[in-house]
Amino acid sequence: MSIDNYCVPGTIAEAVELLQQGEATLVAGGTDLTPQTASGAREFTATLINIRRIDEMQGISLSSGRYRIGGLTTVSEILESELLAAGVPVLVQAADHFASPQIRNAATLAGNLCNASPAGDMSIPLLLLDAQVELASWVDGSVTTRKVELAGFFTAPGKTVMKANELLTAVEFSQPGDGFRASFLKSGPRPALEISSVSMGVAADLKEGVIHGARVAIGAVAPTPLRAIATEAVLEGRPMNAGTIEQAVETVCREVSPIDDVRASAWYRTHLTAVFIRRALSHVAGN
Repeated sequence: MSIDNYCVPGTIAEAVELLQQGEATLVAGGTDLTPQTASGAREFTATLINIRRIDEMQGISLSSGRYRIGGLTTVSEILESELLAAGVPVLVQAADHFASPQIRNAATLAGNLCNASPAGDMSIPLLLLDAQVELASWVDGSVTTRKVELAGFFTAPGKTVMKANELLTAVEFSQPGDGFRASFLKSGPRPALEISSVSMGVAADLKEGVIHGARVAIGAVAPTPLRAIATEAVLEGRPMNAGTIEQAVETVCREVSPIDDVRASAWYRTHLTAVFIRRALSHVAGN
């Protein structure tokens, strides 16, 4: 379909009012949209809305124990953020594994999440942090927002709970405690510019060698980014020792449901899941 209308709103209100008027395609960095439309996997609608100039959706802040990252914040800005490096380095670690510098400079956090790839890199550390997404829409002549837990945001490959008239404006999460430790691991078919064959994040608060607040998130092993709830239950309240780690390995391999594709076989993805949880738990214990 040809593009008949090109709009560049300067505020969230202008953007969601435009979305209320009918079907539209949103573009910010374009790092997912451009290859999708070029390959024919997706078509432009008649209206294209460039949201890149909305200042309200930019920036990283910490206030009253809550981090807020604007939806238009680029992956490079996350990577270079001293605020995030000091408080949640696992998010910076994931950004450092994201594509290439050129793509990181354009790719936005909201775009990465809304693309809803099972292998989306930024979703994994945010799942560890129990993040919420803020969704804005135009209702009765004004902007209204709702918060959705990221763990319930993804519904299928390329699908989310977001409505057609909604805009992902920000991501929020609470500041972790002083004992919070986390690790992010990723494997792909090449050392850079790769889509994950498997990605994993593990987080916990270790108190006298006992695991508290266990979090395990995995990418590219299920239709959506996965919180491994059963594995977290196995870890919770247990000592960080070889027996606990091996029980976690057995459990997590039952929770994943990988497929065979051009990047890896289901068998190899399950194998990597086992390797990664051993390694990630060892990293968390070592930290």
